[in-house]
Amino acid sequence: MTIEIDGSTGEGGGQILRTSLALSMCTGQPIVLKNIRANRSKPGLMRQHLMCVTAAATISGARVEGAALNSQALSFTPGEVKAGDHEFNIGSAGSCTLVLQTIWPALLQSSGKSRIVLKGGTHNHMAPPFHFLDLSYAPLVRRLGAPVQLSLKRHGFYPAGGGEIHAEIDGAGESLAPYDLMERGAMREQYAECLIAAIPRSIAQRELRALQKRLNWQDDQLRVGDARQNEGPGNALMAILAHEQVCEVFTRIGAKGVTSEQVADSVAADVRKYLIGNAALGEHLADQWALPLALAVNRTGKAASYTCTYLSLHAHTNFGVIEKFLPVKFSSAAMESGFRVDVAPGEQRAS
Repeated sequence: MTIEIDGSTGEGGGQILRTSLALSMCTGQPIVLKNIRANRSKPGLMRQHLMCVTAAATISGARVEGAALNSQALSFTPGEVKAGDHEFNIGSAGSCTLVLQTIWPALLQSSGKSRIVLKGGTHNHMAPPFHFLDLSYAPLVRRLGAPVQLSLKRHGFYPAGGGEIHAEIDGAGESLAPYDLMERGAMREQYAECLIAAIPRSIAQRELRALQKRLNWQDDQLRVGDARQNEGPGNALMAILAHEQVCEVFTRIGAKGVTSEQVADSVAADVRKYLIGNAALGEHLADQWALPLALAVNRTGKAASYTCTYLSLHAHTNFGVIEKFLPVKFSSAAMESGFRVDVAPGEQRAS
């Protein structure tokens, strides 16, 4: 049965496309999308969205219609997802991580090992940076029973791009198992890391000192990352909060016209917002955790829950798209310092 997806629903952005492609491959259900990215200033498929479609079609042998720049309609009929070695070059600073997240769920359900090389942007505005996938997202996926290893070979910043990420994804097959994530646990480590390439190194020091002042951190909590000068120009400031059960990475990308102090202010605000409560996941991880957890709930028929500091429209939109493909039900309730999300198995649908 073909599933019809309206891309103007909810937040109306690219995640509707990516989640739909991922779950089409996972379930074998064809999809027809309309109004793709309808709520964005430049609607339709941009270059990095086309690469998501291309990557999904490559690993699943899909039949595709409408895969063109600026297209607002797409049909995608997947074949069998096969593990293997693939390289995807976005050809710009388009996000490597968003392409990887599109194909990752299908590959973790495959029966073999896949080695994926992605070239493009690794630290972008409006996309999860590599460090978020590596330190926050991947450890949670491994706990589902899905081995994965990520490595950053070269940083890539907007607008030059040129970054490179390698991923080794072992197919988990029938081993996916959900778990509850209700508390973050005790703090193990917190530190700031600044990436700086082909711009004055003094910017890194200003950002780190400004963040140190706002968070009252010590000198040994300040680090300058290993970005090489020929990987720029580019700059990213990150705060990493590693707890027993979860690691959160808060990032801001430096840009022309934005002072070091403004970059630090933004990161510090995110850190403070997270530390006010004791919910397990921050806003972005709460959104992105929904899909792999739903796959595990669906496979086992066992419910799972997690807590988070905030549930965005982005997250609620994602929940709705997932429910179109999988017989699961998302529900949420406000708590004293955040939200609880429950993912329950539903009745299996007739094919």
